[in-house]
Amino acid sequence: MQVTETRSEGLKREYKVVLPAGDLASRVENQLNEIKAKAQIKGFRPGKVPVTHLRRLYGRSIMAEVMQEAVNDANRKIIEDNSLRLAGAPRIDLPKDQDEIEKAFEFKADLSYVVALEVLPKVEVGSFDDVQIERLVADIPDVDVDAAIKTIAERNRPFTPKEGEAVAENGDKVTIDFVGRVGGEEFQGGSAQDIDIVLGAGSFIPGFEEQVVGLKVGEQRTINVTFPETYAEATLAGKPAEFDVTLKAVAAPGMLDIDDEFAKGLGFEDIEKLRQQMRGSLEREASVVSRRKWKRELLDALDKKYSFELPQELVDREFDAIWQQAEAELKASGRTLADEGTTEEQERAAYRRIAERRVRLGLALAEIGDSAGVKVSDEEVAQALYERARQYPGMEKQFVDFYRNNADRLSEIRGPLFEEKVIDHVLGQAKVADRHVSKDDLVKEVEAAEKAAEEEAQKGLAPAAAG
Repeated sequence: MQVTETRSEGLKREYKVVLPAGDLASRVENQLNEIKAKAQIKGFRPGKVPVTHLRRLYGRSIMAEVMQEAVNDANRKIIEDNSLRLAGAPRIDLPKDQDEIEKAFEFKADLSYVVALEVLPKVEVGSFDDVQIERLVADIPDVDVDAAIKTIAERNRPFTPKEGEAVAENGDKVTIDFVGRVGGEEFQGGSAQDIDIVLGAGSFIPGFEEQVVGLKVGEQRTINVTFPETYAEATLAGKPAEFDVTLKAVAAPGMLDIDDEFAKGLGFEDIEKLRQQMRGSLEREASVVSRRKWKRELLDALDKKYSFELPQELVDREFDAIWQQAEAELKASGRTLADEGTTEEQERAAYRRIAERRVRLGLALAEIGDSAGVKVSDEEVAQALYERARQYPGMEKQFVDFYRNNADRLSEIRGPLFEEKVIDHVLGQAKVADRHVSKDDLVKEVEAAEKAAEEEAQKGLAPAAAG
């Protein structure tokens, strides 16, 4: 074969490839001879089928396979000889004249075509001395530890059934049946039987538990409430509803001492060990919240630090995924771009910038990780996979098998693990200033930062998504 570079502009490359007719004919002949030795065709003895007959039967299909194999060989040669790192699959431009392809199929002419591809840019990693990050550190006071332990104690509080004509009081555990309606119609998930609720715990729709107070066992009452505007089920959010509630049983709360015996019941040596465990848990939770803020800031810094040409194929692919998701969410909400005060042109431009940022950061993080020797072990992938599988009780094995048998899906597990390791590597070399705050202030600052980022994203000034 003959390979000639015809274009080298930025990340774009094109090569003209010529596959000689003689080489293609030789490959086809070799395949026909292999078939001849094995073919069993009615009217011929095994191994005695004439090649001319086999050519009439299988010639075109074999030629198609041979041409595909030759094209793949040419692609490998181009990549290896030029030490290329591809941004996507090569694009093969065959002759538009069908006569040329037919002549190649009949070995009357060489097959000439063009391979167009896009390569990954070079990323100079450099140092991270110029990256400055503020990290919020939450101080966990004793009162927060005590409150967390009290919450656990409340969940483990014993209840004693009330006898006779028992009346539901705040703090009691009640067993109820209910049927819910919106607009006079029952809705999915709005009915249940033998549901236990601790009145005052706030586990139901606001206003529901308060109206159960005062009911007697066996009594029925219609309760009127309004679903919160932020309710998870969008079709119910903000809508008034009524529930026919029947009280079936009432149990009064018993005493529960938070002491060493209580801690031992939870598997701890004493109450002090439980306090230590709870403090550590609260500190880890705060660290996760803090990470959301400083990780965004770090990615913002890297986005400004690196500037290089982006492979348009990767940008287009990322943009298509983001745009499809945005369209689906808009459709599900029943709104239009006009309702959002924007146009398709503006939104496409904003999402294009988001796609470019994600591709830029993805390439930069990959290069940083490779240069630092960051690795994700199979054990780490397996642990993360099992953690995700636990979200599907009863289907864990099917979930794990599905991912393990699908390399692309398994990369969805490995990729985020690699990214987090690279982020930690960069943080270890950046200039980090810790600022101690209360847990409440930590949450407020993180939420405020995320809200500001979301508002900027909606204005098209910056992407809402970090990576």
